[in-house]
Amino acid sequence: MSSTQPMQARTTASAVVAAEPAMQCLTFLLGEEAFALDIRSVREIIQHGQMTPVPLMPNFVRGVINLRGAVVPVIDLHARFSRPAAEIGKKTCIVIFDSMRDGERVELGLMVDAVSEVIDIAASDIEPPPNFGASVRRDFIRGMGKVGSRFVIILDPDKAFDVTEMASLCEASQTTLAN
Repeated sequence: MSSTQPMQARTTASAVVAAEPAMQCLTFLLGEEAFALDIRSVREIIQHGQMTPVPLMPNFVRGVINLRGAVVPVIDLHARFSRPAAEIGKKTCIVIFDSMRDGERVELGLMVDAVSEVIDIAASDIEPPPNFGASVRRDFIRGMGKVGSRFVIILDPDKAFDVTEMASLCEASQTTLAN
């Protein structure tokens, strides 16, 4: 009887892990690095096109686009992650996603080098953000998703693209330029 109990406990634990839903993520590339966003926050993916630069913005705000009559700011992820600004290539595209500011939905565009695919990442395959060595601020990372033999960095859009923080960075850059 005691020999079946551990087996039963293992089966129950496996069932619990299997019952956790997989996270569906849109994967994309910045240089050679793979990143992911929870697909539920992604609205659409559009081809890179005409963008209107906005004066006095920090370097990571590449400009704005007209998306069916709405003004949508576009964030250069390379620059947002303190890298040199992205170079536009044939596969460069803009991922339109929803962010929240003061309880309101705000559409933002993320300029990425290339969109890869939508994948499922099991909850058991998501590790916490690393304590060191990440190429992105730790608080921007929701987790590290194991996909085959590699990892993808799962971004936390509420922190990485916090509209309030980005607005304060805009104000700071305007103040610096004014002085």
